[in-house]
Amino acid sequence: MANVVVARRAPAKGVLGWLQKYVFRNISAKIAALPMILTVLVVFVGGMLWTVFFSFTSSKMLPNTNFVGLDQYVRLFKTSRWNVSVENLLVYGSFSLVFTMVIGFVLAVLIDQKIRFESVFRTIMLYPFALSFIVTGLVWQWIMYPELGLQKAIRNLGWESFTFDWITNSEMVIYALLIAGLWQGTGFVMVLMLAGLRGVDQEIWKAARVDGIPTWRSYIFIVLPMMRGVIVTAVVIVGSGIVRLYDLVVALTKGGPGISSQVPATYVYDYMFMANNIGQGLAASTMMLVTVLIIIIPWAYLEFGGKRRAQ
Repeated sequence: MANVVVARRAPAKGVLGWLQKYVFRNISAKIAALPMILTVLVVFVGGMLWTVFFSFTSSKMLPNTNFVGLDQYVRLFKTSRWNVSVENLLVYGSFSLVFTMVIGFVLAVLIDQKIRFESVFRTIMLYPFALSFIVTGLVWQWIMYPELGLQKAIRNLGWESFTFDWITNSEMVIYALLIAGLWQGTGFVMVLMLAGLRGVDQEIWKAARVDGIPTWRSYIFIVLPMMRGVIVTAVVIVGSGIVRLYDLVVALTKGGPGISSQVPATYVYDYMFMANNIGQGLAASTMMLVTVLIIIIPWAYLEFGGKRRAQ
């Protein structure tokens, strides 16, 4: 019987090879994703470019192309309200990020012990995240309002000297926001951490027990490093939410007392829609965009750059 030789088509080279490799490969999936890609390019990328461009103009009530260079940014950082907003965001963001991650991880560890009624506890802890920040702010406003909430309730029990007036105290109001923010966001981080813990191979736990490693050391020195992807994702989600903080402030304190609880997002809204100063509002928006990019770019590098190098 004659040997039959099947010739394999050599891969195309040059422009045709590049098209086959990068353009026509999985063409059906790319066509299906085209509307979303166009939406991202037009709405998000286009919106960012529009924001940055008009932040260098003297736009007031309506956009104009009168280029003024960095004047809007100079004015921005000379405004005490903006500086207070940035300080508040740094304080709130630092405490919120640390406490949310730590408390979320501790709660995830406790639930990971295969406790009874685990699903009930998970639901209770995650429920606040299902609420909008407006609802959260109003609820905590009732709780913290001195003449209505916790302070009045405890004084009615006989402790007349008890004081809890943080939302009316300019020095403590940012920590009132922090309490409300932690109440809402910790459950979400707990669920992410719990998913990461449940993904750890049981053989690792068995090996740790055989070696006599205490449980707390196993979690900190063995499990946490293995959850790097989950932790980085949680940090990015929480961090971007901190930068965009707005609803909670409006509902809980309205930026007061005075300007003591202002944040960048309230500054942007007030200047663009209340003061009719689009240029100043967009300059503040651009600074918020830069902050978000500072968070997202390192995450993208760690998630995708490291994997590409490993390949």
